[in-house]
Amino acid sequence: MHKFRQNLAHLYMLLFLVFLLAPLVVMSGAAFNDSKLPSVVPWRGFTTMWFSEMIRDERMMLAFANTLWVAAAVALLAVVVGTAAAIMVNSISGRLRTILYGMMISTILIPGVVIGISTMILWTKMGNAMGTEFFLFNPGLHLSVLGQVSYIAAMVMLLVLARLQSFDSGLEEAALDLGASHAQVMRRILLPHLYPAIAAGAAVAFFQSIENFNVTQFTRGGSDTLTVYVFSKVRSGITPTINALAFLLICVTLVLAVLYEINRRRRARIEAAREAEARRAEEAALL
Repeated sequence: MHKFRQNLAHLYMLLFLVFLLAPLVVMSGAAFNDSKLPSVVPWRGFTTMWFSEMIRDERMMLAFANTLWVAAAVALLAVVVGTAAAIMVNSISGRLRTILYGMMISTILIPGVVIGISTMILWTKMGNAMGTEFFLFNPGLHLSVLGQVSYIAAMVMLLVLARLQSFDSGLEEAALDLGASHAQVMRRILLPHLYPAIAAGAAVAFFQSIENFNVTQFTRGGSDTLTVYVFSKVRSGITPTINALAFLLICVTLVLAVLYEINRRRRARIEAAREAEARRAEEAALL
């Protein structure tokens, strides 16, 4: 019976991996198929021309550059807002904490279409009320950044809050008693403890922004991002250049994941060596 359950679990894991990876393999294969349609069936021969077509597609390259710029800005702002919100929520208690936490989390539950439309209407109405043509009040990528940050910051806040649960507040009190300022406590004690969660939040914010469509569609003005460009190409006729770009993004993601894992294991080995050295020193002192 145990053997049957183990085989069943292995089969489930295999099917789960196939379900996740098969679409990526098919999509990547279409980037090398000598066909004008993004498919692998029928296979008309191996080619790399779609990568050249991708580079020559100025609109796609501009949309990709805009996507990276927006994602970087969203990651930066979401980390600042989300981390500050997490520290504030963690430092208070009672009904006020519940209200603030609920307000931050509620943005995740709001549909992206609603956020996009409300962001556009808010800033447009503010511009009309102030009677100015300042670019900040006009639709554009900057409004896409603000609209995305309004709900992605809540995701960062949840990650930082989870990390804060393992923080010993006694370290702050001890540092303050020893004469450290609040800024020093924040910079040298609290933030180093939160760095893993902040890094994870930045990665989540970056990739959430890259795949965002609803908010961007209503706030972008005349600018393109990658998701908007793909949407427009789906209506007019998509080509395997999209598959070529997707293949490159997958490769970059895999490389970054491998580098992260190598660095994590290296740091784990260093930490284990330090702990072993500390134990040997403690044992030597006892002897």
